[in-house]
Amino acid sequence: MSILLKRCAVGAVACAALFFGGCSSSSKTPATDESAAKAPAAPPELVTAKTAFWPMDKAAVTWASDAVPLGLTAKDLTGFKNEGGKAAIWEATFASRSLHAQRVETYAIVTVLPTIHKGATAGLKQPWGGETQDVMAIDPSAFKIDSDAAYQAASEDAAAWLKKNPDKKLTSIVLGNASRFHGPVWALLWGDKKSGYIAYVDANSGKVLKGK
Repeated sequence: MSILLKRCAVGAVACAALFFGGCSSSSKTPATDESAAKAPAAPPELVTAKTAFWPMDKAAVTWASDAVPLGLTAKDLTGFKNEGGKAAIWEATFASRSLHAQRVETYAIVTVLPTIHKGATAGLKQPWGGETQDVMAIDPSAFKIDSDAAYQAASEDAAAWLKKNPDKKLTSIVLGNASRFHGPVWALLWGDKKSGYIAYVDANSGKVLKGK
């Protein structure tokens, strides 16, 4: 996340069985120990944006060596409840200037057929016209603040509003970059854009830029 030693041990046992297996004509059935039965697998855990981002980034660079991230978004997955800035599935858009194309990568903690697969999965390539003032490339080196830390900072900023609006739930966590900012920024929205609350958190420093 030693294998060689284990393999050697297994190999030694196998060799011993080959050389000495014929020395005894008796066969014994090993007793089963119910208490040694494997425990049920733990349910998959939600992951932060960074945990999901790097496998997707690796896949994107394999697709195009000059691939750059344009955005990262927490998505909803049936059977899981996103919380604390973590999600069961993340979606990232990468673009290539040399190919004039972009494609969406997803990272999920489970497989939900037919469309969702555990780990990083690439989408179809689509035309890309280049960066705009509202959608600019994200420098991964400036992506220092993970989604859980951004959530904590945004929640503190929105505390007074949330106290007055306890029924409003977090509906969006997005990492993006635009000309009005000086680098990648987290945007966290409670409620909707019309009557909700949005907090922007600098993805490099963790500072809340503004809320409304």
